[in-house]
Amino acid sequence: MDINYEYYKAFYYVGKYRNITKAAQALGSSQPNVTRVIRLLESALGCQLLLRSNKGITLTEKGELLYERVSAAFFQLQAAEEALGRDGKSIEGTIILGATETALHLILFHKLKEFKRENPKVRFKIYNYSTKDAVNELTRGAIDICVVTSPFQVRKHIRSERLLEFRDVLVCGSAFADLARQKRHLTQLCDYPWVCLGKNTVTYDMMSDFFLKNGVVLKPDIEVATSDLVIPMIQNNLGIGYVPEQLAQPGLDAGSVYRVPVYEEMETRAVCVLYDAKRGRSRCENEFLGSLLS
Repeated sequence: MDINYEYYKAFYYVGKYRNITKAAQALGSSQPNVTRVIRLLESALGCQLLLRSNKGITLTEKGELLYERVSAAFFQLQAAEEALGRDGKSIEGTIILGATETALHLILFHKLKEFKRENPKVRFKIYNYSTKDAVNELTRGAIDICVVTSPFQVRKHIRSERLLEFRDVLVCGSAFADLARQKRHLTQLCDYPWVCLGKNTVTYDMMSDFFLKNGVVLKPDIEVATSDLVIPMIQNNLGIGYVPEQLAQPGLDAGSVYRVPVYEEMETRAVCVLYDAKRGRSRCENEFLGSLLS
């Protein structure tokens, strides 16, 4: 069967992103042209590869089988082109990365700076997600790698590697500085205003469970969309709240926030890198994963 390689290439990107528009952007083509190519491929193979609905695109059983084989072949060809066309040291390519705010500030900015200094030709598309959304986007193939904070749940084919451990600590602003002078139980702090990430985030769920475990119901006065907003809210005396110790440290050193000692401690969490073990990875993705884990 003689089928144009470009048909398989188009199918690979549609399968990767589960989205015709994103596939067209990756190919430098148009949505109608990609749709036409997929129909030609389906006609040549004599089977349906895609299912279209209001929720987007899913692959049929035969489509999943073809995508698994095509993605492996695609990355083998890409690796061969890199090996033949370059000196073996220079790396090029694009990595689509999903990350949480906390992961960015705790480790990812530093790792990206180091990697870009050594590999200036590698490009990144970085999307800011909650942990839940990042895992979902990785699972459906919309991003290549994600760096998130625990806890999370993933399917068996999603691999997770720990990059950094951290603990959340309770801090307050100057208006509540008296809280820093005496160790208290969490139940003694329930009447104070609280600041935290909003509902439907891993951090909110974790804090809610932690509060319930210690006899308190979490009722935040202010919920924020991203973790980098929590400390400014606390510094402006809008409430007290838990933040990763490493992120609180500059404010603690500067005296703009104060640590509130409590008997109950949050469990240690981790920043983790996640990737899909089922699909192949380009050379630049492998190099970046290696740099994160080093």
